[in-house]
Amino acid sequence: QVQLVESGGGLVQAGGSLRLSCAASGRTFSNYAMGWFRQAPGKERELVAAITWSDRNTYYVDSVKGRFTISRDNAKNSGYLQMNNLKPEDTAVYYCAARPDGYGLRYTPREYNYWGQGTQVTVSS
Repeated sequence: QVQLVESGGGLVQAGGSLRLSCAASGRTFSNYAMGWFRQAPGKERELVAAITWSDRNTYYVDSVKGRFTISRDNAKNSGYLQMNNLKPEDTAVYYCAARPDGYGLRYTPREYNYWGQGTQVTVSS
């Protein structure tokens, strides 16, 4: 079992920045693929960014390309999502997720085995 805990959410004005962190415990996180998802009220959960275990491969949804950066520090059992130039449409609950097979990128919620509790990000206009 892997436990994931997100932090770093909050309220920010449009154009501002936040850095989300995902702390993993329970097993060796370095072998896991990781993703950041978000879910706004009335909408489906969508993948924002994903990264393989070695951080050689990353994926971003088009709406965040050039503004968000996913990264990880396997020595610290942690993952991160740096969010810059935030927009009101980025408002959502953000979740980190992990999957034991870390060699490939994973794009759908069903492909991830472990989830954090979520952290609220609110961007005001």
